[in-house]
Amino acid sequence: MHDIVNLEDRRIPSVAVVSTEFQTAAESQGKTLGFDPAVVYVEHPIQDRTDAEMAIIAQGVVGEILEALVA
Repeated sequence: MHDIVNLEDRRIPSVAVVSTEFQTAAESQGKTLGFDPAVVYVEHPIQDRTDAEMAIIAQGVVGEILEALVA
């Protein structure tokens, strides 16, 4: 979350991509930092996914990410 805040402070549009397992943590961090970041949630877990599986997940959210970047 600190990276997103840093980028946004430099006026670089940013979107956090977070797995659903960490949704509460991401929301809490945003509130603690006084920041309401654009966040896109993906299914959990991701650490044991193959490249092909990650590509499918990415394809499923790329539109949402792009929308958040231009909002």
